Amino acid sequence: MLTVSDYHQRTKHSFQRYARGPETLDWDDQPDPFRRFDGCTSIDLPKPGRELAVSWSALHDRAGVTPALLNMKNLGLLLELAFGLSAWKQYGPARWALRCNPSSGNLHPSEAYLINGVSGILKPGIYHYVSHDHKLERRCAFGNNEFPHTLLLGLSSIHWREAWKYGERAFRYCQLDAGHALAALSYAASVLGWRIELLGQYTDSEIAALLGIDRTEEFIDKERESPDWLCRICYSDAEIDSEREKDRLMSTISQSVWQGRAQSLGSYHMYHWSVLDEIAQSTRKTTGEVRHWCGQAIDKEASACSISATRLIRQRRSAQHFNARADEMGQVAFRRILECLRASGQAPFDAWNWRPAVHLCLFIHKVEDLPPGLYCWPRSTKGIDLLRTSFSSNFIWQETNGIPGLFLLYQGDVRQAAKTLSCHQAIASNSAFSLAMLAEFNQTVAEPWHYRRLFWECGLLGQILYLEAEAAGMRGTGIGCFFDDAVHGVLGIQDDSLQSLYHFTVGEPLEDTRIQTLPAYAHLNDR
Repeated sequence: MLTVSDYHQRTKHSFQRYARGPETLDWDDQPDPFRRFDGCTSIDLPKPGRELAVSWSALHDRAGVTPALLNMKNLGLLLELAFGLSAWKQYGPARWALRCNPSSGNLHPSEAYLINGVSGILKPGIYHYVSHDHKLERRCAFGNNEFPHTLLLGLSSIHWREAWKYGERAFRYCQLDAGHALAALSYAASVLGWRIELLGQYTDSEIAALLGIDRTEEFIDKERESPDWLCRICYSDAEIDSEREKDRLMSTISQSVWQGRAQSLGSYHMYHWSVLDEIAQSTRKTTGEVRHWCGQAIDKEASACSISATRLIRQRRSAQHFNARADEMGQVAFRRILECLRASGQAPFDAWNWRPAVHLCLFIHKVEDLPPGLYCWPRSTKGIDLLRTSFSSNFIWQETNGIPGLFLLYQGDVRQAAKTLSCHQAIASNSAFSLAMLAEFNQTVAEPWHYRRLFWECGLLGQILYLEAEAAGMRGTGIGCFFDDAVHGVLGIQDDSLQSLYHFTVGEPLEDTRIQTLPAYAHLNDR
């Protein structure tokens, strides 16, 4: 069986070769980014685009947001802000959709399913969310009043959607997307005064059964879905016996009638990457984990962003180019971003079950009152010790004034290094800063399924960076292409105690005026 270490090593990019991927892209066979099921009852959600008065700056004060009622309007808003469309882009004849939850290559492998037991809003059952049409497809119906307080949401991944472009490295990107989606859902819940609880007691096979994605006869073989995570949407203070709920849910779905068959996502499959099936099998979660780590409340620099949280979430974009001549980023805004990456009891960390296992190495180019150079931001006391032990002994480890916990390792121009390490991409050097996310690796992946969890944590941090960059009047971009071991070499890492799993960059964006931006849901006006 393929091990986590084997997969991770073979999917590294290096100066000598990139990880295995398709030799050519067949654009006629690009996977459909919108899954639909034939033969399902379809329920239109209320019109998307509704704005709430909650500002981004007020969002992080949970006591300041009055919990909204659970109704179809608010349920629809939750799904839209977490997984819905944010805009359409058009360049010549090409037209593509953007979503509130980002995705590597805008390929969107993730699918969202709602498990509802609350009568009065929807008939109790299991539903698939179609972001393009902002509607739900009922896959399975329950009897009324079986689960009067149950409202769960599950996520799955279609690995082929990513593999079509990225080949063997696609599994990594699907897990990053799952982390972005978890944070997006947590933020969307916070807008409504709700919160998200990640349910660790479910195994992968139980999640697959609950979402109906283990019903192999209803899916095309190469377009099947793999289970990711399951969350509770906490819309009230009702006490729920989670274990009893789980037992009853699993019993109910085994006796229920399902409907629908997944439509094809493409005409044919030019490549098949068997290693993705192997690593998915090797990292299956086979035992439940009843745990929830609670982050501490921390003081953050107040955000100066007064626009509504709904608007900011919808305006999130991935920058394609940065202005290399832009002014320095203000230190207050930079400090605020770092503080938001520190694990806390606020969204999206209130949906997270583990202590921090990902730390940051920053390439700072233009930030007020900080000399350009290489820095690190350990996110835990354990992380400080691990980074000091693993990094080169030549680093100076100088604490920075005004930003506790940020250490200067090397002072100097690091733009070329940032660009080279991120697959020669200028977005890593033309920004205010870029960073590498370093995961506590070998000890964590001793439990193989936690390999996925490390990427989820990186994706969660990436979503914070995206939204806080927007709040600061800037823009971010996730970078999945980097030379793994070259990054480790620059830092002096000589073993698998730390591994770089995700890069990110923040700066002043340059807009391509040739590309039109169109409303997200204008195509639903006739509905």
